[in-house]
Amino acid sequence: MSDFFHAFEMSPVPAPGPDAVAPEPFRGIYGMPAFVTIPTSDLAASTDFWVRGFGFFELFGIPGRMVHLRRWAFQDVLLVPAEAGSTQPQTPAMSVSFACVLSEADQVAEACRGLVADSVTGVRDTPWNTRDVEVITPERARVVFTAAKRLDPDSREARDLESVGITAPKTTGDGDHGAHG
Repeated sequence: MSDFFHAFEMSPVPAPGPDAVAPEPFRGIYGMPAFVTIPTSDLAASTDFWVRGFGFFELFGIPGRMVHLRRWAFQDVLLVPAEAGSTQPQTPAMSVSFACVLSEADQVAEACRGLVADSVTGVRDTPWNTRDVEVITPERARVVFTAAKRLDPDSREARDLESVGITAPKTTGDGDHGAHG
């Protein structure tokens, strides 16, 4: 018996598949259930990379103190000044993942390569049925954009997920995002 239940209606993430459309940027103010804070030695340059490379927008900022970036609802990043004299690690000390749709994976990779040529380690498919783009930002944060692929109930990925108690969702086409049934 599993304690899991489907709660896809809470999420802005659309149903997986090649025809999935990304939601519009979310400009509402809410209590953030989670967010990441990233120190940077150059707020302006970091903001530019996150906006032009990842498609975030500046929700608001406190000049010289903090920039609040967002994409979809619940995808919040706070850029803050690094402590004076601190150095950025060669190897990323942290990693954060953001949901995207399949059509955005190559766009993110291309945009980030255009800003910092060696920032993208590639677009790859995972055993858990996603397509991921890994980027090392100028602040040395490891950021992964991850897009769910449509799950074939007869695939190896579906069998692997079922082995840990996660069953392939049924699609009903009645507005449930094809995510539960």
